[in-house]
Amino acid sequence: MDFQPSPKTEDYLKRIRSFREEHIVPWEAERTAELYASDTGGDWKRWKPIPGIEDLKAQARSAGLWNLFLPEVGGLSNVEYAPLAEEMGKSRFASEVFNCSAPDTGNMEVLFRYGSEAQKEEWLKPLLDGEVRSVFCMTEPGVSSSDATNMRATATIEGDEVVLNGSKWWSSGVGDPRCKVAIFMGLTDPNAHRHSQHSMVLVPLNTPG
Repeated sequence: MDFQPSPKTEDYLKRIRSFREEHIVPWEAERTAELYASDTGGDWKRWKPIPGIEDLKAQARSAGLWNLFLPEVGGLSNVEYAPLAEEMGKSRFASEVFNCSAPDTGNMEVLFRYGSEAQKEEWLKPLLDGEVRSVFCMTEPGVSSSDATNMRATATIEGDEVVLNGSKWWSSGVGDPRCKVAIFMGLTDPNAHRHSQHSMVLVPLNTPG
């Protein structure tokens, strides 16, 4: 397979590298103490966004360096995008600045491909605009959740509601005050084929319970 970067990738690489060195690296250097002080010690309720990062995101969007991970938006294949992700990874915050950081990337892909028009309007649009963040809830205590077929948290329909029952952990980003929605993966049909037993449910984080 030919892994030689395409001309489009080469162009984006130069622009990302230039933006990172000109804007992100100095910003991180000025806030070194603040960034280390932002370590919550594992307490997700103490999470606070770093001041100034929203300004950087606005600059990146204006520069056309935004949502490059999504082929339907950035026009890049996975092979073309891979070197860009590598370049972003040279900075602690570059992926977020370019709105290309997990778990939002994966969640946006799910919504883009499988969400209803109403779901896209409510959640995908603000995610693509960088106005909110999201979380993916898969991992559970007590089971090897890297194999999704082991999950035991349930999602059952009761009347007009979907009732979720179970525990999730290692839900990256849930403590971010900008995080507004979760994609909860739960067991919905235990009698189905083991690879068809689960469903994904959109959960606004202000949902009671």
